[in-house]
Amino acid sequence: MKLATFNINNINSRLENLLAWLAKAKPDVVCLQELKARDMQFPQTRLAKAGYGAVWKGEPTWNGVAILAKGAEPVLTRDALPGDEADRQARYIEAAVDGVVVGCLYAPNGNPQPGPKFDYKLAWHERFAAHAGQLLDTGLPVALAGDYN
Repeated sequence: MKLATFNINNINSRLENLLAWLAKAKPDVVCLQELKARDMQFPQTRLAKAGYGAVWKGEPTWNGVAILAKGAEPVLTRDALPGDEADRQARYIEAAVDGVVVGCLYAPNGNPQPGPKFDYKLAWHERFAAHAGQLLDTGLPVALAGDYN
């Protein structure tokens, strides 16, 4: 499986770049970060025409993550990092693709520090490490890709 990660920094503004790259690189699975688009703005039709199924979790102006799969529909298993029901930031999505659990993440950068953003980053990474451990304990093949900041 050829897996790639791409911080797209606004999927609709850079869609033509993404489509050209997909055609050239032909990855089987792609994790995208910083969609900067609401769920309804995600270019599902254009990506499907390019041969990619997708799951995504959008957020306007910031964040947003997606998993693309060539010639397949990823099966969504999670659209948020567990451990904090109040966290609404679209920074994690997970799907099954051809027998592999793929987690796509966009970790917070935490600037400035010290402060609430840095505290959020530390807490987010603790939740991520706990969830990653649980995934590995399943014995299933797992790939955790994205922008770790």
